[in-house]
Amino acid sequence: MNLGEAINGAVAQPVRRRTPASARPALDSRLMEPVGPVPFNRIFLTGEERSSLASVCEGGNVATDGRASARAIEVLKSRLGLRHVLLTPSCTLALEAMPRVLGIGYGDEVIMPSFTFCSTANAFLLAGATPVFVDVRPDTLTMDEEAIEAAITPKTKAICVVHYAGVCSDLDRIAEIAARHGIPMVEDAAQGVGAYYKDRPLGGIGDLGAYSFHHTKNLVAGEGGALTINNPALDDLACNYRDKGTNRRQFFRGQVDKYTWVSPGSSLAMSEIVAAYLAPQLEAMDLITALRGAAYNYYAQGLRRLARKGWLTLPTIPSYARSNYHIFHIMLESQETRDRLLDFLRACNVQATTHFVPLHSAPMGVAHCRTAGALPVTENSANCMLRLPLFADISRGEQDKVVEAIRTFFLG
Repeated sequence: MNLGEAINGAVAQPVRRRTPASARPALDSRLMEPVGPVPFNRIFLTGEERSSLASVCEGGNVATDGRASARAIEVLKSRLGLRHVLLTPSCTLALEAMPRVLGIGYGDEVIMPSFTFCSTANAFLLAGATPVFVDVRPDTLTMDEEAIEAAITPKTKAICVVHYAGVCSDLDRIAEIAARHGIPMVEDAAQGVGAYYKDRPLGGIGDLGAYSFHHTKNLVAGEGGALTINNPALDDLACNYRDKGTNRRQFFRGQVDKYTWVSPGSSLAMSEIVAAYLAPQLEAMDLITALRGAAYNYYAQGLRRLARKGWLTLPTIPSYARSNYHIFHIMLESQETRDRLLDFLRACNVQATTHFVPLHSAPMGVAHCRTAGALPVTENSANCMLRLPLFADISRGEQDKVVEAIRTFFLG
């Protein structure tokens, strides 16, 4: 199996419609070499971060909403076709803005999967609403569209979808349910930057979306996020909340003579220094996606034999989706097998890891949230999933070490 086959012979789909030419040198440099410990994640640097940071620091241009922020926003809008983007200090804060913008509060309910990070639920819980958990699909580990209707009550004020590993549910189906019940659909797209549903960018489909640029994500700024406003009716509400509850945006657009406090709000502007680090990362989005996609495909081909024997299950990317290859995970037959494999890989100096503890089983979930029916897929996924090391510049040697360790575990 050569690297070209790994790029173009994906199990589920090609890396992208076309591998960027800029990715070829990096892909061709992945030669077999002695390999030490394989980390779970490694930050990929484009080589432009230092000069971008210097342009801000040396010029003293550290005020928020400066050139670096404008550069990052322009990339998000032009590359992904987003209509309105606000950079935020974190994805968590972008999520927390959602209920404030939508007017969700005490006594309201918001439907979401239990298989997600606690920030998804905290965002609405802090506003006084009750998260209502539903199960996920076994193929994508994203919200089960068929479980939503039964969870809706007169208190339901939103459906919050979570895009796991850069893959989504059938968003047309969920949007139809939301529209029929007169409630908004919002997106936790923390893992979805640069991924698509039917040529529409994840994070740009619901009324609001949230991105993450945490150091564990594909495109990083150390910490950082973005709030996408896809419903024009929410523009001023989102900007007011982001600007401490003032109508500052309208003032700078000449719509009011002076700005003042008009609503509850917070301070959600991203630091210009963080934006300067983020901008080159965003500009390398296609390159990073291609590199991660090649690595994803290489794993899939290397582990296909074990999957055919039924010893593990490979991840699925539906035909309607175009992934950003954020995670490569395998599903084992039992928690006992998963835990033994995890210990074996660690002994081989391979840093694989599990993922979410389902929120419905966490202390806060039990005490403050509601679960709509049984969640067997969520619970099985939490018990049996193993995530493998995946990052843009992972080498062939590192991936071969991971694959050979898994083969040795099963085949001896």
